[in-house]
Amino acid sequence: MRVLVTGCNGQVGHCLVQQLTGNVELLAVDRAGLDITNQGEVEALVSRFKPNFIVNAAAYTAVDKAEEGEVLAYAVNCDGPKFLAESAASIDATLLHISTDYVFSGNKDGLYSEDDVTGPLGVYGKSKLAGELAIAEKTDKYIILRTAWVFGEHGHNFVKTMIRLSKERETLNIVGDQFGGPTYAGDISSALISIMNQLLMHTDASRYGIYNFSGVPHVSWCEFAEVIFREAEKNGLLEAPDVTAITTDMYPTPAVRPANSKMNCSKIESAFNIKPSDWRFALKNINKYV
Repeated sequence: MRVLVTGCNGQVGHCLVQQLTGNVELLAVDRAGLDITNQGEVEALVSRFKPNFIVNAAAYTAVDKAEEGEVLAYAVNCDGPKFLAESAASIDATLLHISTDYVFSGNKDGLYSEDDVTGPLGVYGKSKLAGELAIAEKTDKYIILRTAWVFGEHGHNFVKTMIRLSKERETLNIVGDQFGGPTYAGDISSALISIMNQLLMHTDASRYGIYNFSGVPHVSWCEFAEVIFREAEKNGLLEAPDVTAITTDMYPTPAVRPANSKMNCSKIESAFNIKPSDWRFALKNINKYV
């Protein structure tokens, strides 16, 4: 199996490089190794390496900065995936692409399914949705994995931020009216690898498409933080601060966040036997996040 991974220094890309072992010929590139917004570079690399699978783990994820950096957000989150999809189609490769809960408005009651109406609230979500649509237009052989609240030992994320802030402050105010499923980056990587292995063994056109993959149980950011602090305190990393739940309007940000990012992950479990990420289990290794 020949696999091209873009964004290899990001949270998921880093895990993919660690986990893609065995009978795999891997080419992992960061932005310096491949500018996915440059169509010529993408075409040249893909035609030279000829992967079976391209995993696009590259993205512009600065949600607030995207409100003023629309051109760059669309270049990375829409044009890049489009060029990768075109190149994948040209050699009959499969593209696996990581998308986000931000393609939804967050106004729905209950869980979001893959076929629910999209309605992104900000530039980041709009650019990611544009990337999804571009992929579907350029190739039939794609897997789009919508995920949420990603964290891991590598890179910047909410878990690391909470641990840092807890060492600086005795009290913390954390948003308690946005709900979702924290998702461990290592589990996203494992899911992508499982999908590739299954498609390699049995190609079935009906399995291509969009899938939700996130963590359970669903919690608020405040509830997520409280579990982080309990695990960290249990491991002797810190003394848990006092946490107060606040409303979204008490913590204004340039970009509007979805209030509800809870996803129904039954489709990926049915198609690939992949269960939702167990984020509480992932936090058992919290000493690695420091």
